[in-house]
Amino acid sequence: MTTLTVSRRVAWLRVVTLAVAAFIFNTTEFVPVGLLSDIARSFTMQTAQVGIMLTIYAWVVALMSLPFMLLTAQVERRRLLIGLFALFIASHVLSFLAWSFTVLVISRIGIAFAHAVFWSITASLAIRLAPPGKRAQALSLIATGTALAMVLGLPIGRIVGQYFGWRVTFFAIGMGALLTLLCLAKLLPRIPSEHSGSLQSLPLLFRRPALMSLYLLTVIVVTAHYTAYSYIEPFVQNVAGLSAGFATLLLLILGGAGIIGSLIFGRLGNQHASVLIGVAIALLTVSLTLLLPAADGETRLALLGVIWGVAIMIISLGMQVKVLALAPDATDVAMALFSGIFNIGIGGGALLGNQVSLHWSMASVGYVGAVPALAALVWAIVIFRRWPVSLEEPPRR
Repeated sequence: MTTLTVSRRVAWLRVVTLAVAAFIFNTTEFVPVGLLSDIARSFTMQTAQVGIMLTIYAWVVALMSLPFMLLTAQVERRRLLIGLFALFIASHVLSFLAWSFTVLVISRIGIAFAHAVFWSITASLAIRLAPPGKRAQALSLIATGTALAMVLGLPIGRIVGQYFGWRVTFFAIGMGALLTLLCLAKLLPRIPSEHSGSLQSLPLLFRRPALMSLYLLTVIVVTAHYTAYSYIEPFVQNVAGLSAGFATLLLLILGGAGIIGSLIFGRLGNQHASVLIGVAIALLTVSLTLLLPAADGETRLALLGVIWGVAIMIISLGMQVKVLALAPDATDVAMALFSGIFNIGIGGGALLGNQVSLHWSMASVGYVGAVPALAALVWAIVIFRRWPVSLEEPPRR
């Protein structure tokens, strides 16, 4: 995998631009978590019923990531990103205008199409655009964009939705995407497709047991996380009996802790990825188990949010590092599969939380999520002992 040779300043500026793009894409993915109650009221629906929108979005991404990546495998990357952002912006305008829940879901499907391709190519692009010897740091910066989507994008989107309506939140995201598109068009060079892989790459990847085991771990642990996280806003208000303002604060804490997690991984991830992921899954299991017991006070929930946020960011970033290390010859195909599998977990977790909330009790989403989290911990111990892999840095030039 080659690195585009430019000054370090320009290289980092390009990576930062991709991180901003990641912030935009993840803000729109996460923001419905903080707007479920508002959207439900506007369409006279139950919050849990609106929550199915999260599952639809995630599973569209999961279903389309690989096919769309293969269809665009030979497309020059700068032009592809511009096209993705055009679709992304148009879909947000439709979200703003949505006159029914069905139309809102259709607009979200359009966003999911753009999302499916964006996350298939972003990690490998960040590595190619980064200065030599800074691959993990570049990925950490992309992860920071993801974390900022939770620490700033999601809470601000929720606040905007509370004061001006959820439609304005989606419109504002679309306008932010337009500004980002202009920056991408100006800063990014022509980027030929490289090592994207093809349909012929799939049998090779499927014959790599370490990679397949990692994909299985991903879907289990992400399902565990999103079983509870998808309904954290109504959980805080309806189960814990705390204010809407604290629900916003808790989302802010979870995202801020994610930044801490990305910094930890940026410093230690090259040499200790397996250990970091294992510890993070253990912390996630504890966080989910203690969610209901901690619901009797704001301080306890806030402390739990710090641990939870650090854990899930390390898990997410660590998984990407390992996928790239295990499939350097077909990075885009491998990341498309990873993105699809990750979103299967998001959709599965949101659906599981939906069913628990509708047919059992929303108070139990943490306990239910802790079950697959514990299974993920056991599986992680098994596979990391058998296949210890870290992201190897290329020699400095």
